[in-house]
Amino acid sequence: MNRAIFTEMKQNQYRVLGVMSGTSLDGIDLAVVSLQAPTEGRDNHWSFSLEETQTIPYDPTWKHILREAVHFSEGRLQQLNHKYTHYLASVIKEHFGQTTLQGFDAVCSHGHTILHEPDKGYTLQIGNQQALASLLQTTVVCDFRVADVDLGGQGAPLVPVGDRLLFSEYNYCLNLGGFANCSFEYQGKRIAYDICPVNIVLNRYAEKLGFEYDASGALAASGTINEELLEQLNSLSFYKQKPPKSLGIEWVLQEMFPLLNASEEPPKNILRTVTEHIAVQLSRQFNPQATVLVTGGGAYNDYLLNRLRIHSRATYILPEKQLIDFKEALVFALLGVLRLRGEANCLSSVTGASKDHSSGVIYKP
Repeated sequence: MNRAIFTEMKQNQYRVLGVMSGTSLDGIDLAVVSLQAPTEGRDNHWSFSLEETQTIPYDPTWKHILREAVHFSEGRLQQLNHKYTHYLASVIKEHFGQTTLQGFDAVCSHGHTILHEPDKGYTLQIGNQQALASLLQTTVVCDFRVADVDLGGQGAPLVPVGDRLLFSEYNYCLNLGGFANCSFEYQGKRIAYDICPVNIVLNRYAEKLGFEYDASGALAASGTINEELLEQLNSLSFYKQKPPKSLGIEWVLQEMFPLLNASEEPPKNILRTVTEHIAVQLSRQFNPQATVLVTGGGAYNDYLLNRLRIHSRATYILPEKQLIDFKEALVFALLGVLRLRGEANCLSSVTGASKDHSSGVIYKP
């Protein structure tokens, strides 16, 4: 593997491209981010501005491939990794000409998670190859999770570093994407973990009704709760585990979909029951007096948030649309900058790794 010799890149301001593809398969998020490093007396708080943001949707073919890739053989995954890296480069180059790309300090890319079984010492995000830097002809920082798993960590969630450095004014940061995860400070440490599946399940059953997703939760609201199924979902052993802990599509396939399929409920009733399940699980995480910053695609699910507010007395704050949609791309931009600076971007208190560390691979063209 061709990895560049690393020299720290410390400066006051950075302009980078954050790139994120989530498990809900909405598409590839691109965020041009300006970041200002902390100055003396600012308590390690970074400043940011989102200059330009855009989501490039996956076409049906790519969506199908990425959804089914969990079942691919090792050889087929290697081929997919190569193909996806070239596809990712083409998407970025189509929206940012070579001159613009040269104006970035780096492209900071998460890639797309295909496999995530940290307890077996394995995680795979495709699109994190040297070819990305070569095709873009610019510095790329990527593959943020593998080093943490190698150090005995979960490799997830990684966003909490950004929560600490960018959004410290909130008691909790809650992301509602393919999975829900939250982070918060406790006794001087950042604690974070995955809570439960969200859009990775809801979108699947909305598609059975002919919709890409359940807009505002209207489909769920029209269904009926299956109380027995709800109890089965809330009794899954993952919810009794203590952090650090994380979820992947493998868990959903093994633990949740079999229960949903066995219920033989129509999609609207499953959407209603799963939405209630999500609201219950989320409500158990937050203190009644807490302020909770809510981002991710699930922040637009009005019905889910209404159910959450019924179960919980915490204050849930939705920021401007751009931050709801692109917070993860923003944070991976920051993670890349921290890697360039040689500073910790992965916290052992979050992932369970043996130490805090600066994670990610730096590729030069």
